[in-house]
Amino acid sequence: MAYDCIIVGAGPAGSTAAYHLAKKGHSVLVLEKLSLGRSLPGGGGVSPAIAQWFDFDFSPAISLKVNKVRYTRNLSDPVEVELETKEPMWMVRRDVFDKFLMEQTQKQGVELRDNTEVTGIKFQNDSWNVQTNGEPVVGRYLIAADGVNSSVARALGFKAPKTRMAAALEVLGTNAESGDTAIRFEMGMVKNGFIWQFPKADGYSLGAGTFIGGDDKKLPQTLADFAQKTGLNAASGATSRPMVLWDGDRTLHAQNAVIAGDAAGVADPFTAEGVRPSMYSGLQAAQAVSKALSTNSSALAEYTQVMSEVWGADMVWAGRLAGAFYRFSGPGYKIGVKTPEATQIMLKILCGELRYSEVVGRAMKRLTGGLFGG
Repeated sequence: MAYDCIIVGAGPAGSTAAYHLAKKGHSVLVLEKLSLGRSLPGGGGVSPAIAQWFDFDFSPAISLKVNKVRYTRNLSDPVEVELETKEPMWMVRRDVFDKFLMEQTQKQGVELRDNTEVTGIKFQNDSWNVQTNGEPVVGRYLIAADGVNSSVARALGFKAPKTRMAAALEVLGTNAESGDTAIRFEMGMVKNGFIWQFPKADGYSLGAGTFIGGDDKKLPQTLADFAQKTGLNAASGATSRPMVLWDGDRTLHAQNAVIAGDAAGVADPFTAEGVRPSMYSGLQAAQAVSKALSTNSSALAEYTQVMSEVWGADMVWAGRLAGAFYRFSGPGYKIGVKTPEATQIMLKILCGELRYSEVVGRAMKRLTGGLFGG
């Protein structure tokens, strides 16, 4: 049988695309190289704004809801802010969250084959013939949502995007800060970036990243030092992983195919937020493929256009803010962090209540004014 769409990757982007295609009555197969529910390193901070795209309750997949943020600079000069957003930020374990999302997708009739690796693709007779380590499959359309190092995107002819390195560290069980449910950002220990600490019901997820260039090789050790200095007892060492930040408009469609999620490099260049933009790209990819299946030949090009005009246009402002804030982190901390209003604005952006384009121009004026005495 030929599926209407084959999706490679069962992460947030792939599952979102599959869910919405199935809701529209299309036959969908999801291929996932690894096992569903595997352990996944990462922050696990999810914007509650994603709820508007679905008709089910995410509560079973949420570890904590957090309404407090704490900042430090070089482990001192703390700033603590209570969130004033409509809904607190969601803290999730990515293995639990991804599995829950795929289970909702399967309830819509989507077929999942995990532990199934794509070994080759060929467009033939107006369909994609997909070779795997199991049986070959055929689909009229193809969505590549297989992550930062997407092999399917490369096979489709897309150039590998520019990657930056991040470090991740998981702390499980009881530790020195047990019961502390504040999101924490350490702004001074990483050059041109920051460390994040996200609380979960059973521990913490830590990460570190550089955003405009820096010594990536030091990140795992810097993150381990932060954990040790703050009394967090990690069961294992920090690991490195690549991340792709939005780096300008790209073509995201090919012949009967689109790329989505980390494969399309949609993460926020200021905060590294990845789940919400990945799910947004999955939503838009599903809408485009559904239109294309209804003989709208320009629908896939419209996907590229929408991602550029809606998400990409706002990420331009995020990139400008990153360039200023991380290059001048001292004044940035004073003006952008120690001003309570600035934190509330940033959190409203993360929660989908504001866009960068609405506030960054004013923020840049304040930052440059602080630098040059204006």
